[in-house]
Amino acid sequence: MEIQLGIYQIRSYEINDQDALMKYANNENISKNLRDSFPYPYTERESDMWISSALNQNPELNFAIANSDELIGGIGLMLQPDVYRFSAEIGYWIAEPFWGKGIASLALVALSKYAFEQFDLNRIFAGVFQGNKASMRVLEKSGFKLEGRLRKSVYKENHFKDQLMYSILKVDLLQ
Repeated sequence: MEIQLGIYQIRSYEINDQDALMKYANNENISKNLRDSFPYPYTERESDMWISSALNQNPELNFAIANSDELIGGIGLMLQPDVYRFSAEIGYWIAEPFWGKGIASLALVALSKYAFEQFDLNRIFAGVFQGNKASMRVLEKSGFKLEGRLRKSVYKENHFKDQLMYSILKVDLLQ
């Protein structure tokens, strides 16, 4: 899969993404805003395991965000089960040298459109840890609406934090 975003793109992961993934993901400023399954330090082992997992997904749900030279981030979907089967969670990260360039917003809108077109979804949602104002702005800029706050629902950096929940509906994005 490949979606062009001007000089950037969302594309399938490739074996040769391992070095860039390890280089950029090994950043405490990124991992502190993501789940513990995105560790710090981010080692060669994690990079190898993630790429291998992404390459073997069916359907493909996790993608690289890249420029013409290398991977500069990632974005992915988590399809929900049971009564939530028409919803998917979306998550993303951008390498710190590329922050503030609007890449996350471009990728978020593009993958959300792709997800609504490829899967039988009505809603895409994202959770943001308290204090991650940049990600909140990305979601709002991309048309996601704040739904609520899950009080002290996340344990990160040795204390409990709120998680803010955002979503976008298919009807809102594909009008």
